Amino acid sequence: MVGRMKKRRFLKFITFLVVLCCIFVCSIYVIGYLYEPINLNSANSYYIYDNNDNVVFMGSNNHEWVNLNEIDDEFLEYIINVEDQYFYYHKGFDILRIIKSLISNIKAGKIVAGASSISQQYVKNLYLSFEQTWERKLEEAFLTVRLETHYSKDEILEGYLNTIYFGNGIYGIKDASLYYFNKDINDISTEEAIILAGIPKSPNNYNPINNWESCLKRAKIVSKLLYDNNVITKDVYNSLDFNNLSIYGEYKSNNLNTLMYYQDAVLEELYDIGTIPDDLIKSGGLRIYTNLDIDTQTKMEESIKKHTLDDDTQIASIVVEPGTGKILALAGGRDYAISQYNRVTQSKRQVGSTIKPFLYYAALNNGMTTASQFKSESTTFVFAEDKKYTPTNYADTYANKNISMNAALAYSDNIYAVKTHLFLGEDVLVDTLKLAGLKENVSANPSLALGATEINLKDYAEAYATLASGGENNDLYLINRVEDINGNVLYIKKDDGRQVLDQSITYILNESLTNTYNYNYVDYNSPTVLYLNGKMSRKYALKSGTTDNDYWISGYNSDVLMLVWAGNDNNKEVTKQYSKIIKDIWLDTVEYYEKDKEDTWYKLPDNVVAVPMNSISGKYDINSNSLYYFIKGTELPYINNK
Repeated sequence: MVGRMKKRRFLKFITFLVVLCCIFVCSIYVIGYLYEPINLNSANSYYIYDNNDNVVFMGSNNHEWVNLNEIDDEFLEYIINVEDQYFYYHKGFDILRIIKSLISNIKAGKIVAGASSISQQYVKNLYLSFEQTWERKLEEAFLTVRLETHYSKDEILEGYLNTIYFGNGIYGIKDASLYYFNKDINDISTEEAIILAGIPKSPNNYNPINNWESCLKRAKIVSKLLYDNNVITKDVYNSLDFNNLSIYGEYKSNNLNTLMYYQDAVLEELYDIGTIPDDLIKSGGLRIYTNLDIDTQTKMEESIKKHTLDDDTQIASIVVEPGTGKILALAGGRDYAISQYNRVTQSKRQVGSTIKPFLYYAALNNGMTTASQFKSESTTFVFAEDKKYTPTNYADTYANKNISMNAALAYSDNIYAVKTHLFLGEDVLVDTLKLAGLKENVSANPSLALGATEINLKDYAEAYATLASGGENNDLYLINRVEDINGNVLYIKKDDGRQVLDQSITYILNESLTNTYNYNYVDYNSPTVLYLNGKMSRKYALKSGTTDNDYWISGYNSDVLMLVWAGNDNNKEVTKQYSKIIKDIWLDTVEYYEKDKEDTWYKLPDNVVAVPMNSISGKYDINSNSLYYFIKGTELPYINNK
C-alpha cells in the first residue's frame, strides 16, 4: 500500500513537472510572439566604402539575393538534410538531436557534436557573436523563439540561405555558387551542390579553394549522409566524381585577393572604437566609411602577384598617409582565399635592421651627430659575469676603421649600431620607440639595436609614420566615419596628432636615410638599397632589414609610408630573392601612388645646416658631393678640425 502511494506521488510529481515545463515553454513562445519581429533585413549588412565613398563590400547586402522558389528543390533537400534534417517539423529546436549530442559530448569528454538548428544558426548570423557562454546561449534561444513565432519556415530558410557564410568573404548561396563554380545555383552539378552543402559547417576549412583535401573529405561525408537518408539513390552515390570539378574562385564585382584583409581589419577596428554598441554592430545595418585607396590596393596586389615566387613565402604590407595616420592599403598575406591570417594586424615578427632609424634618432637626440665615429671591426662585447655578445656584419664585411653614423646607416653596420646602443644606454632605444608611438613592450638588451625583437607590423608602421611625418605621432586608423542605415552619424574619427619627436632631428635622420641608395657611399661596401637607385622618381627615406627568417623594407616621404615584409609563418628559411622582391613591390606601389602628386621633400628647418663631408669617415671635405646635416653649431668642431 505504501509502495503504491509513493509511486502515485512520484507520478504526480513527474506529471506536475511535465505540465510546468509545457507551461514554461508555451509562455516563452507567447512572450516571443508578443515581442516585435526581429529584423531579417540587416543580416551582415555592413556597407564598407573606400575613400571616394564607393561601396567595396556589402556583406550579404548585394543584388544576388535569391528567392526560395528560385532554388532547385534538390539542393534544398541537400542543405536541410546536412544542417537540420527535421527543420520543417520542429519549432526552432531539434530536442532529440540536442539530447543525442549531449550524450556524445559527455561520452567523449569534449565537444564532438553540435545540434544547432537552421533557425538557431540564422539568429547567430543575424545578431550574435560565436562565443560559447551561457548568456549567449540563452540569448540565442530566445531570439530563435522570436524568429519561429513571427516567420514561416520558408521565410527562415530563404533568409538563412542568403546570409550564411561560405568562406572567402562570400555570403549567400547564389554568390557562393558564382564564386566557386562560376554558375548560377540552379546550374550546378550534383557534386558541386554537395560541396556547397558541406561548406557552412566550417567555411574556411571546407571550401574548395582554401583546403581541397578537407573539402573532399567533407563532401564524402555529406554524400554518405544523403545516401543514408534516401535523398540520393545508390546509383547517384556510386557515380559521384569530385576529381574533375572546375573551381573558379573569382567574384565578378571585385576580384582582389587581398581586399578581404583590409575589410577584416576594418571590422576589428569597428569593435575597438568603443562608442558603438556591440548589439548594433552585431545586428548590422552600418555604413562604414574608410581610408581605403582602392587603386593603391589594386596596384599593391598586382605587384605582389607579379614579383613573388611560386612558393609558400608570405608577403604582408601596409600603406599609410603619415601626416594623418590613414591606412590607405593593406595586405595581410598573398591571397586571402588561401590564408585568412592577417599578418599586418595579428602577427609579430623580428624587425631586423629596420629598427636602426629609431636608434640613430635617439643618438642624434642625445648629443651625437651624423658624423660621429665608431670603429667598424669584428667585436666581442663583454658584460657583467663575463657574458659575451658577438654580433657580425652581413657577409662579415667591416671597414676596420672609423666610420660615420651616415656610413653606418647606409651600410647597416651592426657593430656601429651596437656600440651606439651601449653608449647611449639600452633603455634609450626602448624609450624612443615608445615615444614614436610603438605600443609593443620591447626589452632593453644589446641585441635590440639589431632588431632582435618581435613587433606587430601595424604597430611598427605607426612608429615609422612618426618619423615620416616629421615627428608627429598619429594613431593609425582605417575608419573615418560610421553611420547607421538611416544616415545617423555614430562615429567620426577625430584628429589626434601630437608632436612627440624633435622636428629638426627627424629631418636630419630622414636625410641620412636617403644614403641607403646613394652611390657616393660605394666604397669597401655598398649601400643596402642601392638596387633602387635610378628607379625612383623622387626622394625617399629607405631602410631595409634582414633576419634569419624575415626580409623587410620601409620607405617614405611626407606623402606616403609603406612597409613590406616577407617570410614564412613557420619560420622556414626564405630564399634571398625576396630581399629584391619586396623592394620591387614597394617601388611599384609607392611610385604608383605618387605619380600624379607634386614632388616634395621635407622643408629644411631654420636651425639645420648642410656641410660637405667625406661619405665614409664623416670628416669635413669642401670637395665632397656628400652632404651631412647638423643642428647649427654642432658642425663647427668638424669644420675647425678638418
